Parts: sequence; structure tokens; C-alpha cells
Amino acid sequence: QAVAYTDPTLLDPALAPVHTPSWGEYPPPSVYSDVPIPPPVELITQPPGQINILLLGSDELPEEGGFRTDSIMLVTLNPNLGTAHITSFPRDLYVYIPGWTMQRINTALPMGGYELLAATFEYNLGVYPEHFVMLNFGGFVHGINSLGGLDIEVAEPLSDPWGAVPAGLVHMDGNTALWYVRSRYTTSDFDRARRQQQVLVAVFEKLISLDAVKRVPELYDLYRHNFITDLTLGDITPLLGLASELGSHPSQIEAFFIDREQVTDYRVPSSGAQVLLPDYDALTAIMRQALNAPK
Repeated sequence: QAVAYTDPTLLDPALAPVHTPSWGEYPPPSVYSDVPIPPPVELITQPPGQINILLLGSDELPEEGGFRTDSIMLVTLNPNLGTAHITSFPRDLYVYIPGWTMQRINTALPMGGYELLAATFEYNLGVYPEHFVMLNFGGFVHGINSLGGLDIEVAEPLSDPWGAVPAGLVHMDGNTALWYVRSRYTTSDFDRARRQQQVLVAVFEKLISLDAVKRVPELYDLYRHNFITDLTLGDITPLLGLASELGSHPSQIEAFFIDREQVTDYRVPSSGAQVLLPDYDALTAIMRQALNAPK
């Protein structure tokens, strides 16, 4: 018996409506995701001359294979405004990693290198960072020790099975500073992000006190083995005027955080992993502020 086709698209596929996948023009997932893949966010308009640098802390250890990004901060430098914005991202932020699947943001770099991490930022956060700097534990400890340690104003006592510091001004060597920025067993990743930014600013202030702006070529060669970066000396030199200005006016360094107000706790059904689902509207609002987007 003949079938009466009343829908012309069943006879001519060319007439069928075009289905645009949620990931748009980005690579499709290669691994099944039990969380719906959100569409890409729009790129955030930024002022001319602004530069974004990802600062990454790797948990790579010499005796172990593989690594993840233990800390993720975006430094937004605007020489025209004389400002530096530092935005911290929780490592358990559960996002679409283009061409792969929904996964923690800290797995993007080991999965596909800096290009994949930058594409993940572009897809989920509306910015493609131009540069990156990555340190592992050893480079961090050596760098702090070579500066003679840091004086950190600890807001409240912190302790866990691996260390303890009292409230107040504490002089930290490299190992203590590493524990301070990584401890989370008695606090949280959100608290840890604040401590990481505090130490980052303390490093900057220590470098300024050592007349680092005038010694950049020397210090670049001295510390180059402590980190991995695509920044050349030629990339850094145009930013020295901003560094001097920030050294004189540290209030122009502003902190931003992806915090509990921008995420929801979630347990992935297939794996049981505890992750953080972003509220993309709230996330974008923070990113627009951090990136000096026009209002």
C-alpha cells in the first residue's frame, strides 16, 4: 500500500530545515557527554591595545607522568588605562572543550596543549588569551626562594596536615608559599584562588622592589628555565611602562573571581565526579568587567 507523504521535506531532503548543532562552528564532541553541551558564548569586545595572559600552575612532578593545571588565572593588562585585572577560575569548572567533550577546564591543556585551552576559554568565556605562562611546583619554589621569600599578610590562621600559618604578616619561603597557595583540605578552592592572587601580587611587588623593570633582560634570562611561556622579551618590553605605573599605584591591580555565585555544584552521572556547572549569564557578567568591556 502506498504511503501518502504530506510533508514535502520527506520527499526532498534539501527542503528539510537545517539543524545547527549547539557547538556552532567549533569542532563537534568526540566523546559522549551526559551533560548537554551549551552553545558558545559571544566574544567579548575589548578596548584596543589590551593583552590577556593566562597564568597556569601545573601539578606536574618530575617522577610522575602527566599533569593538570592546578591553578588558572587570566591577567588582563591595559596600558592605556594603566590597569591590571586578575581573574581566577576554579579548576573544577565543567565546560565544553571543543572537539572533545564536557570536562573540567583544568584538563584542556594536557589534552590538547595551549591552543585547546585558549579555544576552551574562547568558547566558554568569550576571550582568546594571546599568551600564557606556566610554572610547575619546582619552578614556583625556586622562583620564590631566589627572591628571598615573600611577606604575606595572612587574613586568618590556616592549617592542614601538611602545614600551618598564623594570622598576620608571615615570611614564607618557596615551600611554605607553595603549600599556602595549594592548601584546600580545611578551606575551599574558592579560598585558595584568593590566596593564589595574593601571592601573585606579592611576587610582583617584590620584583618591583628589586628594580625589576630596569633589569628585565637579566631577569628574563635568569628565570627563563623556571617556566614555560610563549612570551618573548620583545613581547614584555612594551609592558614595562605599565609595570612601573602599577608598582607606584598598586590599587590599579584589581581582583576578579569565578565564585559560588557563578556556579552550581553538580555530580556527573556517568562518573560520579563532583564538578561546578557555570551559570553562563553570571559568568559573562564577571568576564565583561574583567575585560573592560564597553557598557
